[in-house]
Amino acid sequence: MDDNKVYIAKLGKTVGLAGLLKVYIESDFPEQFKEGNSFVTNKQTTLVVESFNKKNQSIKFKDINHIDDAKKLINQLLYTSIEQTRQTCTLKQKEFFWFDMIGCEIVDDDSKVLGTIKEIHRYPPSDYLEIITDKSLTDTGLANSFLIPYLDLYIQKVDVENKKVFTQDCLGILQNS
Repeated sequence: MDDNKVYIAKLGKTVGLAGLLKVYIESDFPEQFKEGNSFVTNKQTTLVVESFNKKNQSIKFKDINHIDDAKKLINQLLYTSIEQTRQTCTLKQKEFFWFDMIGCEIVDDDSKVLGTIKEIHRYPPSDYLEIITDKSLTDTGLANSFLIPYLDLYIQKVDVENKKVFTQDCLGILQNS
């Protein structure tokens, strides 16, 4: 997928005979699945939502009216665009889109740059920022990458406009990695 695509769900088994599918949402914004919204699969098929049942996590797409049509979509991944995500998803205070945080510098307590966010992972009990360690630190023998829990204990401020995440006590995490 290109850089403009955001992974949001995986399609599962069929539900009934009328073309419904189970959907496994990987997004914090289920409101994206409202009628009329379109998504692209990993096989470059465009699908438009006809209906979404929040209770049983099933979805019906326009022109997918039979179980045989739905079976062709099993295990496909659904993507949306960054622009559509910004239009259909409302962030609360201290919430940020992952795609905005990737590439941000991690600046620890004393203005020391620890590295750059490569990816964000969802592990219990929280999300984790995967950091590619700054070369000046790897040259001293520290790990090439490490994880920072996305918790208020460590994350002090996120400034996506200036591509910086301010942290505290994360040098210790790196040193113990």
